[in-house]
Amino acid sequence: MIDDSTLLLTDRLLIALPSERFACRLASYVIENRQHLDPWEPRRPESYYTVDHWRDDMRRASDEYDAGASLRLILLDRRDPDGPVLGLCNYRNFVRGAFHSCHLGYSLDRLQQGSGLMYEALDASIKFVFDALNMHRIMANYIPTNERSERLLTRLGFEKEGYAREYLNIGGRWQDHVLTSKINAGWKPPEPEA
Repeated sequence: MIDDSTLLLTDRLLIALPSERFACRLASYVIENRQHLDPWEPRRPESYYTVDHWRDDMRRASDEYDAGASLRLILLDRRDPDGPVLGLCNYRNFVRGAFHSCHLGYSLDRLQQGSGLMYEALDASIKFVFDALNMHRIMANYIPTNERSERLLTRLGFEKEGYAREYLNIGGRWQDHVLTSKINAGWKPPEPEA
């Protein structure tokens, strides 16, 4: 299934741009991982777990990518690209001008935890965001008790920059977050527009 939705290939993953055709698999992913992801995500309406939601969401994701506003990716097994979604990694809130930065968020199927797949996906996609999209900074924040995210971001070269009290409403309550970022040492100013 290497086609126009495929953005990146790694040893084990096919990393694809979302489209409406993934809506059923994305709905299955969030349903099957609901309990696993609940402690780390905002409360979701029941509609979030429907194919219709994901069809609409994938349309928005495509429009946002075309507009240079975000990059939302799905992770698929390279040996079984028609199989289930293994995870998501999203680069959102693109700001250009004097900032050239975005926020990173990610999730991984509960059965894939500890396999190194998220490191593999983020390592490849961060390079794309830095090189092809020319971002200067990627920011990623995590709840202090999320030791797995702390280890992952540290391994990827993110540096702690601060601590935000009651930063996001996660799991139904305001939660503190550790603020981290990774800087693109090879960033080049974009060519001025004519």
